[in-house]
Amino acid sequence: MATNAIDQTRRMLSLVTYLRERPGARVGDVARAFGITEDELIADLDVLPMCGTSFRGGDLLDIDTDGDRIWWHNPDDVAEPLRLAADEATALLVAARAVATLPGLREGDRQALLRATAKLEAAAGEAAGASSRLSVTFESEGGVFADVDRAIAERRRLWLRYYSPARDELTEREVDPIRLFAVGHTYVEAWCRLSEARRTFRLDRVAEIKLLDAPADPPPVELRDLSEGLVQPAAEDPEVSVEVGPGGRWVAEYYPHDSAEELPDGGLRITLRTPDPASLRRLALRLGRDGRIVAPQALADSARQAAEQALAAYGE
Repeated sequence: MATNAIDQTRRMLSLVTYLRERPGARVGDVARAFGITEDELIADLDVLPMCGTSFRGGDLLDIDTDGDRIWWHNPDDVAEPLRLAADEATALLVAARAVATLPGLREGDRQALLRATAKLEAAAGEAAGASSRLSVTFESEGGVFADVDRAIAERRRLWLRYYSPARDELTEREVDPIRLFAVGHTYVEAWCRLSEARRTFRLDRVAEIKLLDAPADPPPVELRDLSEGLVQPAAEDPEVSVEVGPGGRWVAEYYPHDSAEELPDGGLRITLRTPDPASLRRLALRLGRDGRIVAPQALADSARQAAEQALAAYGE
């Protein structure tokens, strides 16, 4: 199950302590202990070797796995007291103050971060004074995140004005939020009252949001395992064939597909499935000369008409 960055950070900090006390721990046992899948645990283990006690790359966690057991080769090296250089302390203090201003941060986490920042300022001495003259602010979808997080905590319904790129339009809808998660971008999974179905909304596409007084009452749904990504086509979804030239081979890397057949010109014939084939019209427009939809014919005709209309608009 996907989690937000704060929850993942908590888990990884606990994971370090857990592994230190259990050399050679089995992957399956650790995953069960933390309530995550083995794939999610392996993803965490891929990140941990990039962490350590120095911003300059020294004293990093030397953790690896053979797929069955997990080994930490230098636990004693990173257990020594942390010593920060002036530039490291400044960077850490600036980052800590910036994160403390995030609207979506839980109040308990904010207070814990502020206490840790105060301790670091006391230890940093003159470096703390330099960091106070620098600031970083986050804009993006912070306010939307805060409203969604509050709605989930208070079990309240939300009203959204949401941009749908597949239809290139703004729609208004009421939703009962289920969970927040991050897979590349930040999303809210919710029960949509307009479509009477579970839907996923990207926060940076929410044009306007309001908390409603109506209680959220989503029907019981089984949460999807998002460890394999957000888009997970089903076998019953319609099949689409796309031919791309050498400049469009990236499509096979970014879109889950059933097959990718090499073409004589260095391109690919890609077969994929999607619950909403019309959403691929935007892909066709983005590809331009580097690709085209070849099947089904109705979708190919629709994409061609969309391209002709776009060209006509440029002519006008």
